[in-house]
Amino acid sequence: MNLELRHLRVVCAIAETGSVTKAASALGLAQPALTAQLQRIERTLGGPLFDRDRRGARPTALGELVLARARVLLPAMKGLQDEAARLAGGGVTSRCCRLGGVNSPILGRLVHRLAAEDPPAQITTYASWSVDELAQLVAGGRLDFALTGVCGDATPSAEFGLRWREVAVDPVLVLLPASHPLADRDEVHLADLRHEQWVAAPGDGCFGDCFAAACARAGFTPRKVYETDIRGCIDLVDAGVAVALCQATFRPVAGLVTRRLAGVPLRWRLLLGWHPDSPAARDADLLLSTAKAAYTDSLASHPTYLDWLVRNPAFGVRQPSAA
Repeated sequence: MNLELRHLRVVCAIAETGSVTKAASALGLAQPALTAQLQRIERTLGGPLFDRDRRGARPTALGELVLARARVLLPAMKGLQDEAARLAGGGVTSRCCRLGGVNSPILGRLVHRLAAEDPPAQITTYASWSVDELAQLVAGGRLDFALTGVCGDATPSAEFGLRWREVAVDPVLVLLPASHPLADRDEVHLADLRHEQWVAAPGDGCFGDCFAAACARAGFTPRKVYETDIRGCIDLVDAGVAVALCQATFRPVAGLVTRRLAGVPLRWRLLLGWHPDSPAARDADLLLSTAKAAYTDSLASHPTYLDWLVRNPAFGVRQPSAA
């Protein structure tokens, strides 16, 4: 017997009701018929899917494996059938948008805006610390767009043939404990942090080299640099073990403060990338404008930085002529 979707529905019904008898009633089948069908399914898969006794039916380890796959396959097949029916009926299929992101604080707001503008849209996200990995996935058609950042005027590798456009440019800030001696300043000189240990998220760009160069210009070599994920960075700063560099739109965290670095020794450019020959390219202008709007949304929780942007028009969302 070949396993079919209707067999997976049977397995899910038994697991959801906890009983072959209840599942038979829910499916509109006679209990003996459902029992016989379950036995055929189990023979096909090579073992029992449920432990059955007077208390009901509980999935075995094999049953849990089958259920895990079925709960992915059945909704996916339903979605395919719905999309096919709309297309066959002359309707418009919902847009699919697959976004990859590298440590971007505006990704959530971008997804929110896309979903609000097109509720039926199928939006998925993929996270990676590697710009090259995301570019490769976009070039290979596994992602539609990559939202990433680069240091200063750098650009991602041209190896993958992607087109990149600027969303916004920000000064890089420093993240400090609220109890830090420099936390009461509006700006902090990088040289004043010469004795600190640092923590940073991983990445494959040139930011580490740019940071080392900025420190050298300020007259020192940075002490130990820890590398961990964002949560780890926050924990190390909160514990007073290290300070961190962060994006200007970094969401405020209780007990920590962000401060501008005097003279803006480091800049971070947020970019949106896509392949010009991909089907998604037709939506690139819309995605870019939506990403810029999502960036602007993120400024609402940073009124001090927003005031600074008004006085420094070379930062934030820039006019095309200035990009």
